[in-house]
Amino acid sequence: MIASIQGTVLAVRLDSAVLAVGGVGLLVQATPTTLAGLRVGSAATLSTTLVVREDSLTLYGFADDDERDVFEVVQTVSGVGPRLALAMLAVHTPDGLRRAVADEDLAALQRVPGIGRKGAQRIVLELGDRLGAPAVRAAAAGPVPAAAPSDRRDQVVEALVGLGWQARTAQDAVASVLDGSTEPIAAEDVAGVLRAALRTLGGARG
Repeated sequence: MIASIQGTVLAVRLDSAVLAVGGVGLLVQATPTTLAGLRVGSAATLSTTLVVREDSLTLYGFADDDERDVFEVVQTVSGVGPRLALAMLAVHTPDGLRRAVADEDLAALQRVPGIGRKGAQRIVLELGDRLGAPAVRAAAAGPVPAAAPSDRRDQVVEALVGLGWQARTAQDAVASVLDGSTEPIAAEDVAGVLRAALRTLGGARG
């Protein structure tokens, strides 16, 4: 198993990246949030898992070991393959998935494209407590300076542009999430805003 890779980012695409490792360009499938943290020309380290099929070898990359471990565990559910497991992590953080399973929150699981009610029920039933308990958020020790809301918006817009969308389209998607969503997301939740914007853009493309 290839547990991790470290190299220079050669390209970032909508669903994958290419890293130069030991003179070889490795194509790595990843979630939009992981890809948004990569910059062409910069060094990067990804936790990885290699999925072997009769006709293919596919490398999947993650921001950390926890994401990779959750990716591997959810595939033990019947009907959940690598693509669907990656989609689950594109919509939810690892702890978000843990909470959804622990709380039997079928609606949260059904936000993932490709998961219907029966699939969500199967995931809850078959995973049980195998993902572990969600982390308890520790109380803040004191006030932490936060970036201005406009800076956080710019972070998400920049990430979307890096993933291939036009700046204006990205700005409109972020504005829709922060200003017009029926389920408001706090501006400081950069990853949450990015996921919601990607769902909005995905729906627009469909």
